[in-house]
Formats: sequence, C-alpha cells, structure tokens
Amino acid sequence: MRIEVEFISKQLIKPSSPTPNHHNHLQLSFLDQIQPPISMPFLLFYSQNSTISSSQRSKLLQKSLSEALTLFYPLAGRIKNNSHVDCNDEGVLFIEAKANCNLSDILQNRNNLHNFKFVPIEPDEAGDLGASFQVTFFNCGGFGVSFAMSHKLGDALSQFIFLNCWAAVARGIDLRDIEIPSFGSADLFPPKDLSGLEVSKWVFKEKIVTKVFVFDASTIAALEAKYSLSRVQALAAFIWSRFMAVAQAKQGNKQYMMIHAVNLRPRMAPPMPEQSFGNLCRFAAAEADMEAKEDECYGIVKKMKDSIRNVNLEYVHNLRKSDEHLKFLKERSIKVSKGEVVRYSFTSLCNFPIYEVDFGWGKPEWVVSGGMFFKNLVIFLDTKEGNGIEAWICLKEEDMTLFEIDKQLLAHVVSSPNGNPKKLKFTPRSRF
Repeated sequence: MRIEVEFISKQLIKPSSPTPNHHNHLQLSFLDQIQPPISMPFLLFYSQNSTISSSQRSKLLQKSLSEALTLFYPLAGRIKNNSHVDCNDEGVLFIEAKANCNLSDILQNRNNLHNFKFVPIEPDEAGDLGASFQVTFFNCGGFGVSFAMSHKLGDALSQFIFLNCWAAVARGIDLRDIEIPSFGSADLFPPKDLSGLEVSKWVFKEKIVTKVFVFDASTIAALEAKYSLSRVQALAAFIWSRFMAVAQAKQGNKQYMMIHAVNLRPRMAPPMPEQSFGNLCRFAAAEADMEAKEDECYGIVKKMKDSIRNVNLEYVHNLRKSDEHLKFLKERSIKVSKGEVVRYSFTSLCNFPIYEVDFGWGKPEWVVSGGMFFKNLVIFLDTKEGNGIEAWICLKEEDMTLFEIDKQLLAHVVSSPNGNPKKLKFTPRSRF
C-alpha cells in the first residue's frame, strides 16, 4: 500500500520555565564545530496499549516536552555562525500528523521508511533550529515519535539521554529527581579556526539509499570467532569485506579507509558523567592494505583494532591541546573530495538505552535510524530482543544495487530488503 501522512498541526514548543540569563550563551566545542550542518533523525514506534485518545496523548507529550526542555534548554535555542547556541527559548518544532495505515504495515515492511514521511524535517533543512519533533498517529491507535536534533548540538547518545529524560517526565517523574545534563564540552575542547575545512561537502543528498539488514546472535558469534573481535567490530569487519567486494568490482584500485566511531566519555580522566551532552565521540581510522589477502579483509581487522585501542588518554589529550586532528581532517577531506580515498564509516548504538524510552504506554516496538545524507555509512542498533543487530546502511543507489545482492552478505543476514525474512532465534544476552 502507498503510505500517506497528513499533517494536522505545527507549532513551536518552548521550555516551561525561562532559561536563566547566565545560560543564554552556549559555546560550541571544536568537536561540535566540525560536525556537518544536518539534523539526525530517530524514529520510535509504539503500539496501542491504553485507552487514552490520540489527542490526550499529544497534549501530554507536548506538556512533558516543554518541561524537559527546561533542563535541555540548548535544544530550544538557535545555532549561530557555527560558533555558539543562543539559548533564547524560541522553541523546538513540534508536528502532529496522522498516517493512513496501521503500525503493523510499517513493522511488516521495514525498508519502506526511506521517504522521510515520519520525520519533521529533512536532515539538511534544519538551518539554525536546535531540534524538531513529529508525533504520527496510526489507524490502529499506535504512534511514532521522531526526534531530529542538529548534529552541532550533540551525538546520538546525547539524543537518547534527552529522549529518556522526556519520557521520564511524561511518566510523572519530577524534574528535581532527574539528573541534570552537562553542557560544558567547550571547556574540554575549545573552539578552533576551521578555515579550509568545508564540512558541508561531506553531505550527499542525491541518490543516497538507506536500508536495514538484520543479523542474529549466532551469526554474530561466528563472526566474533572468525575475526577475534567484539561483536560490533566483527560485524563491521564482515560488512567492510562486502563493501570491498562491490568497490573492487566497480571502482578498481584506490585508497580505502575504514572509520569507526568511538565514544570519548569513558576515555577521559576521570571518565565523563553519563549525562554529558554534546559531540563526545571521534573516529578511529584505518587504511586497507591492498597487497594483503582479500579473505583477511586487506589487513583492516588488525589495523582497526589497534586504531580503536589507540583512542586513549593520550589521544584525548592531543585532541584537546593540538591541531593535529584538524590538520588530518583537512588533508583527508581534500583527498576524499577528489575521489582519491574511499571511506566507509561505522557507528554503533548497541548497548545504548534506545529501547528504554517509555512515555508511560510501554517501550517501543521498533527504533529506527532515519535516512541520512552520508554515503558509505553504517549505523548499528540492537534489535528489540537485544542480541541481534540491525545494520542501517547508507550507500549511493548504484552501490546499494550491487551490495544487497552479494551472496556472502545474504548468506549471513536474517532478513534483507530483497529476501524473505528467516525465522529469528534469540538467546538470552545481557544488554550491558
């Protein structure tokens, strides 16, 4: 069926209490500045499990959002000149919408979400807006919540820090009982002169396709054993090998890099609090050795393992005190723009509290990473059961056409866009 979404209302939601004057100016950190000017959309889908009407549900979500924004006041501000956030309480965009289908129509066809109908704005249209939301109601009484936050304000973990706070307020938790977030990352990573670095060139709007591939626990365990890596790193190594098969067939000899996002919070001395808000991750990078064997992933496994290990206290110290990383970004950006280097980027939200976001009507049935405008990007999310992994993969259209029919890939996935889902078998695993 053709899914249509009708927009019912659009408004700005402001914090329930004004932001104090001494919080009106929030300096962006160096790690905020180097993020591309886009918003990052996440979607959470919930089934109907209460008698509350859609109108009542929407009012409660708006009221609790307004209250939560008093703690997360930068979201309601406006980003100025890639320099700071004017925390002026102008508000976040809130859209209410209705879909012409049931939630089951979405859950049964999970690759039918490439059209942005459930997100408030397209990723490149945020402008100076800090955050936007969309609540979409389905015919069955289920609903979806979409949260798109400017990447200038924080990383994916920051988004779920906020979502869980908002949900707690909706459940009736007093704001005084919620841990206050920290916004002081500019003190750790002072802003820098970014002349010569055009981060907007990292965004590719045309012909980028996002699809999800699901891997179960037994497949991931086999990959762990094969590569002697953690479950996320092992799955990244396998997907990298399939990328390379496509790249070699299509592009021939070039420099190929694997980029893996690393959370800096636990790598600080002392470790940063869990409620630290901002862009507090960096990328470990490794370059393939095209003289190495193909079945050994062109030497990338050991190189990436070492690169991730090297994101340590010394790395963080250099990141804070020197311009080496900025110089690396500028040089690498030029090579990528010229087509001399092909990058494949991996980021993992596994073990993040993405299925804990309960507004009072139960936990989500499905959490989705919305479409992005980055080519060659992989985002890992836990399945709802917790021990499988969904790989959300963004590729250029012509590359996805080759990638999704790769025989080795299809032999490892539980479900794929072009195949019938296999029966999932899950074994208990601790989420943390």
